[in-house]
Amino acid sequence: MKLHHRIDGPADAPLLVLGPSLGTTMEIWQPQLPALTESWRVLRYDLPGHGGSAPAAAGFTIDDLAQAVLDLVDDERFAVGGVSLGGAIATTIAVMLADGAGHRVRGLVLCCTSARFGEPGPWLERAALVRGKGLAELVPTLKARWFTPGFDGQRVFDRFVEVDAESYAACCEAIAAFDLTGRLGKIAAPTLVIAGAEDPATPLDHALTLAGDIPGASLTVVPRASHLANVERPDAVTAALLGHLRGDEPAFAAGMRTRREVLGDAHVDRAVAATTDFTRDFQDLITRYAWNEIWNRPGLDRRTRSCVTLTALVARGQMEELAMHVRAALRNGLTREEIKEVLLQTAVYCGVPAANAAFAVARRTLADIDAEGR
Repeated sequence: MKLHHRIDGPADAPLLVLGPSLGTTMEIWQPQLPALTESWRVLRYDLPGHGGSAPAAAGFTIDDLAQAVLDLVDDERFAVGGVSLGGAIATTIAVMLADGAGHRVRGLVLCCTSARFGEPGPWLERAALVRGKGLAELVPTLKARWFTPGFDGQRVFDRFVEVDAESYAACCEAIAAFDLTGRLGKIAAPTLVIAGAEDPATPLDHALTLAGDIPGASLTVVPRASHLANVERPDAVTAALLGHLRGDEPAFAAGMRTRREVLGDAHVDRAVAATTDFTRDFQDLITRYAWNEIWNRPGLDRRTRSCVTLTALVARGQMEELAMHVRAALRNGLTREEIKEVLLQTAVYCGVPAANAAFAVARRTLADIDAEGR
């Protein structure tokens, strides 16, 4: 599955991926684009049979759509979000990457969406209706669901009737089978849930489920907004998006999250338990400065940061710290062979005695890891 997409914004900016709702195109995020592209490289995509994407050749699942979006992403780390079905795809991406690659998702934005869009029956009935009578049959119903009374959303509906009916029906069937309600707890990315206060399609209780079950998620309710809140109340949604994406998460909390992802809960729990009044300010310093301000910068991925860190520790002879970062390098995706190559490189540039000591530390650390695995 290949999805039509485009990227806007500075070439060296961090990546933000945004998905549309069912029946709309990437244009749905146009109201937010000028503000977002000041500091983000924004990738928007079209669903199958929507906008510039080819019609669906066969049925598919939300997992299939999530993988198709991931196929568009070259960046090691990125933020991802979407409205309605696009939000479900973003949630699925975060869940798919949670086991082993959760660090890739630097932020998650879920707008007017759900972990489960109700019972399958109505979605299957809608698929059958569209196949039999076309999309125009849905317009009166959707006008009452997408916008509050009096809002002019005609441009959205002009594009809606251009969607391929079979692809739309296939999306309905994918939504009917979609259910992440038992898996939200796996998501580690900082998450913002946005709800329209008058949204009948994904009412507030859907947003409350997302915000309550995703660890640390925050919730913003947009007044006088229905299902396409980012179109109807663009200023409010843009402000919430920017606040979340620029890291209004407190520096200490962001640093502690990264510290746990890189070093592991067991190590961090021991460090926290050992903290005294004498060392508390130092622990606060390294959590905010090293683990947030440095490790969370977008310029290098975590694999590269681990290579740099290992080299620096060998050069300075910090062997106790090196053992900790050998473990961290494995968590960040380096293989044992790659760690060996880094240490070989240090023999030339940091000195053979330093590399000899580093190999001894790494060998013991890897042996300890093997023993723990048994």
